[in-house]
Amino acid sequence: MNISRRDLVLKSVGMVACAPVGAFGPNLVKAETVEKEGAKMFFKLYSVGRVQKKDKSVTLRIFDRYADALKGLDGFSHVWVLYWFDKNDTTRKRNILQVHPRGNRENPLTGVFACRSPVRPNLIALSLCRILSVKTGVVQVDKIDAFDDTPILDLKPYIAGIDSPTKGVHLPDWLKK
Repeated sequence: MNISRRDLVLKSVGMVACAPVGAFGPNLVKAETVEKEGAKMFFKLYSVGRVQKKDKSVTLRIFDRYADALKGLDGFSHVWVLYWFDKNDTTRKRNILQVHPRGNRENPLTGVFACRSPVRPNLIALSLCRILSVKTGVVQVDKIDAFDDTPILDLKPYIAGIDSPTKGVHLPDWLKK
């Protein structure tokens, strides 16, 4: 079957958005977006696990109902972790659209879509993590830029040929410093 990544993502979001209310219990992460000025569209996101940090150990604890989804992940060296900035959710912060990247005022004022700021209209975060081990319901990773107990939205394996372009890559000057 020939399906684009965009179609796959849109169909996946559609399936999640159509899940019955309460189908996934207390793991619901509420997300509200505005599709057009004044017209609200809602999505329901369900966490699949939680980040656990203790001392220098970082574990992605996947809920039992999703543990089977880890099958085969141990064949990869890295994983993209999508998670929710739940401890950063305020109306004021969601309305900040420009920041000085990395909190450094020497960096130019930049739109949040052009940097990795934790303040943004939707609180979806992304980290690339090196996998140390995969066991039933648990992925041990080297590090993640998330707080303890942060809700995990999804895991996606890092695939070098797809996830790392080798031609035409350029970065803004502030990031090269």
